[in-house]
Amino acid sequence: MRLGRIPWINCYPVTGAIDRGIVHVGADLVTGTASELNDLLAAGELDVSVVSAVEYARNAAAYHLLPDLAISANGPVHSVALFSKRPVGELDGATVLRTASSRTSVLLLELLCRHRWGVTPRFATVRAESADLDGLEGLPHDAVLVIGDAALQLAARGTYPWVLDLGTEWKAWTGLPFVFAVWAARRETPARAVRALHRQLLASRVWGLAHLDLLAAEAAAVTGVHVDTCRAYLGTLDYALGGAELEGLTSFFHRLAQDKLAPAGSLSFITAA
Repeated sequence: MRLGRIPWINCYPVTGAIDRGIVHVGADLVTGTASELNDLLAAGELDVSVVSAVEYARNAAAYHLLPDLAISANGPVHSVALFSKRPVGELDGATVLRTASSRTSVLLLELLCRHRWGVTPRFATVRAESADLDGLEGLPHDAVLVIGDAALQLAARGTYPWVLDLGTEWKAWTGLPFVFAVWAARRETPARAVRALHRQLLASRVWGLAHLDLLAAEAAAVTGVHVDTCRAYLGTLDYALGGAELEGLTSFFHRLAQDKLAPAGSLSFITAA
């Protein structure tokens, strides 16, 4: 079994116990950005992985979702934000850079621009990981979409006068939580092995949610973001996939399909034993 993992701190509550050897998953761990893991799962190089929500929408016929496991926010997410030099209403025709690390956030931004803010920027895709933040300053742009640890770090710098949290904007638009990432398994992966791995991921999440202070201290050491900010951030995120989250996920997929940004499809979960 090959399990994809993202090294960003938003995954710590799910992977912290696995990384420490407290929970043993019996799988080879493959680390990458969300976009990299999307491609590896699609290519059959992974059996189970955390992936961008939109990756499931695009390849639903090839995947089963793992129940009750996701990364979502019911309002502010803090780590998915549009950093802008001007008010969002003035971004029509402006140059907006988009991170290459996540497809879900990129498409959410497109929906918000089109249907909530009523602007049509000129988009360009760039690397926007933590190591790339200094280089962004030298690129001509009016706004930039940054996600993950890099978004927390850029927010701490306070260099952009306008910061729009995409979780907040989605909630204000729809009244629903937004699911940024899910765990999915390729359909040909033996169901028994997927169920066993799912149980271990849930066990690791139980440990992680009980040790958020410890994980926040580690996150602060890794990112340089203040420990209180890291603790508040981890406490804001939801790692389950309940009724409200499923409604938000379905709404997102429906809106993508309406705009022909992703095919229409339904949610399929790995069945219980």
